[in-house]
Amino acid sequence: MIIVLSVVVTVHELGHYWAARACGVAIDRFSIGFGAPLVSWRDKRGVEWRIATIPLGGYVRFAGDENAASVPDQNDLDAMKAEIAQREGAEAVKKYFHFKPIWQRAVIAAAGPFANFVLATLIFAIVLLFVGDLKSPATVSAVIPGGAAAEAGFRPGDTIVRMDGRNVKDFQQVQRYVNLRAKLPIEFVVERGGQTVSLTATPRLVEQKDRFSGRVKVGRLDLESRSRPYLQKSTLLSAIPDAVGQVWDMIKTIGFYLGRLLTGQLPADQISGIIGIGHSAGAVTKASVEGAPDVGTVMLRLLFNQLLFIASLSVSIGFMNLLPIPVLDGGHLLLYAYEAVFRRPLRADFQAAGFRAGLALILCFMLFAAWNDLNRFDVFKFIGGLFT
Repeated sequence: MIIVLSVVVTVHELGHYWAARACGVAIDRFSIGFGAPLVSWRDKRGVEWRIATIPLGGYVRFAGDENAASVPDQNDLDAMKAEIAQREGAEAVKKYFHFKPIWQRAVIAAAGPFANFVLATLIFAIVLLFVGDLKSPATVSAVIPGGAAAEAGFRPGDTIVRMDGRNVKDFQQVQRYVNLRAKLPIEFVVERGGQTVSLTATPRLVEQKDRFSGRVKVGRLDLESRSRPYLQKSTLLSAIPDAVGQVWDMIKTIGFYLGRLLTGQLPADQISGIIGIGHSAGAVTKASVEGAPDVGTVMLRLLFNQLLFIASLSVSIGFMNLLPIPVLDGGHLLLYAYEAVFRRPLRADFQAAGFRAGLALILCFMLFAAWNDLNRFDVFKFIGGLFT
């Protein structure tokens, strides 16, 4: 878990760092983790690089920042500007982040999530090129009696060709689409005996055990496909476009799922956090080891499986950081948009109040996600069993 998180966080912060350097911003510190430093050194530019004791995040601190969130504590930026000019000269003001043009500050804020998306794209491209994507024909082998698919009129032998107007390429695509749409009617078009038939099915919300995510609630039609799966590789020219398509599909999926959670269409107990990430990292490792004939195979499986896990986590973290919540990168972008429209920054006391509220919201979210993880992995049930 520490390795996976460190890779994702380091790339995210490097996005901010490289964008800031390109814009000529003076940088004081680049830290992986929080708290006291375990190891630290300075480069020739005077930047302190450190690995800290709590490996659950990281930050880039620009010159003049009072904290790691790049939020000036001073209520008057003019006073800050005068102080810098007096101490270092008028020209030195240009290298401070808070006095850069709005578009540069926005680029620096967006560069972290963008770096996460680039990392995921490169990983998916490598996996698609050398391993391939697991697929199987979207042909129905069995329809479970009494299930949503049976009620909709599905029959064994049907081949699904479209869902809600989208062309279907494989059965895995159908599963991913259905999983997110419990209680939502889906319009299917199937091929049956040389004819096309339209069917409407509403997936049911069911709870099932997943080896990577614990107990999860997903949409299910009760369809089965027993077609032999195969690995479809991308070519050297198509790997990047295919990977970009996968990242974009994941972004849309996260946005759609989050929207359903916020509107109460799905239970909030599906939100997961750091404990869930740790469990998933361990489950991926365990799955890589099981059934491997030799150490070489274990290492190869572990490499590609963990790369895929890093890519998925990187997309999630990149997306979440773009949410318009103060403290997150999306919150910074929202403030810069306000400044661009009204030609002046939001009042310092409003910014401070917003960031305090945003920090409280993030902390509550983390606690809620941790509670869900403990419940999902039956920790409370295990503890309760000790006393019964």
